[in-house]
Amino acid sequence: MGVRRVGKTTLARSLPDAEYFDCELPRTRDLLDDPESFLAARPGRTVVLDEIHRLANPAEFLKIAADHAPGVRVLATGSSTLGASARFRDTLTGRKTEVWLTPMTSADLADFAGANHERTPIGGDPLRQRLLRGGLPEFYLAPALPERDYQEWIDAYWARDILELFRLERRHAFRKLLELLLVHSGGIFEATRYAKPCEVSRTTIANYLAVLEATFAVHVVRPFAEGGRAEIVSAPRVYGFDTGFVCHQRGWTDLRNDDLGNLWEHLVLNELHAHLGRDPVRYWRTKHGNEVDFVVVRRGQPPVTIECKWTAREFDAAGLRVFRAAYPTGPNFVVAADVSPGQPYERGVGAQRVRFVALADLARELDASAKILPE
Repeated sequence: MGVRRVGKTTLARSLPDAEYFDCELPRTRDLLDDPESFLAARPGRTVVLDEIHRLANPAEFLKIAADHAPGVRVLATGSSTLGASARFRDTLTGRKTEVWLTPMTSADLADFAGANHERTPIGGDPLRQRLLRGGLPEFYLAPALPERDYQEWIDAYWARDILELFRLERRHAFRKLLELLLVHSGGIFEATRYAKPCEVSRTTIANYLAVLEATFAVHVVRPFAEGGRAEIVSAPRVYGFDTGFVCHQRGWTDLRNDDLGNLWEHLVLNELHAHLGRDPVRYWRTKHGNEVDFVVVRRGQPPVTIECKWTAREFDAAGLRVFRAAYPTGPNFVVAADVSPGQPYERGVGAQRVRFVALADLARELDASAKILPE
């Protein structure tokens, strides 16, 4: 699963000896209309069903495959989760493994930069190119800033992901909300703020946000507050799924130094999502303005704080001190763009230790910091 043009089809078609079917084609949908016959003709095969949500009853097909054709390996791709709409009536619990393909991670960036360095025109800096153009591979590798492609993507997202799956009627209001969320990406979300410019009710805004989240167009990062602490801000933060679309909607065709910190925070969130998924990632902020960019919450583990800084010298420990006064145990990280990969270091902040790491090392550092739980 993942947004359109993130690379799902490219990866699916690269599987060796897999039989590929594009469910957007009418002849493919006709062929899959009889799941039992289709599966019986392919014992022991690997089958790719691209854009499976185009089928009339995709959940039924996958359930039959899991229950009655265990020798057939099925890879199904889609732009939203299998539970994103009423068309997927069966949750397929225990019958599937989900893989979320996010926009380009730091490892992807290193691979692309190494293989395509001649196509990195922004001062020879692949990181700045990733921030400005985003993490959809075609957009990142385009010879010039693909401004028209961003708008075409939004048009296709509405027509092929939203209209078909959710049957929403108010195109202008929905698109207006998406555009505003991209402009204000990373900000605290209040539904009433968007109701008037979108000309819909607060309830409709909340419903639209749920659809945007289910289809990965935005990420809702909820606050961390164990025990429901009253002094903690309770509204979520909402981030656009990709820095390229954030820049496009803000009208940026070049990056100033002041733009880098906010975009870097998006990139760190993308790295966290690629490694951990959505659920463990929260943020923390008090009504007095003390905050921690991200808090990773894992069962049986103390909370992990993560601050995102373009340069390590920008780190201010004030928010961390307040957080650790309430939650005294757990690792602390600062992810900074000027920390060299493979060269983390630590500093003391009162009774706390703070580890400064490169983005490329974040996943490994998180794993190494986790306590081993007893069985």
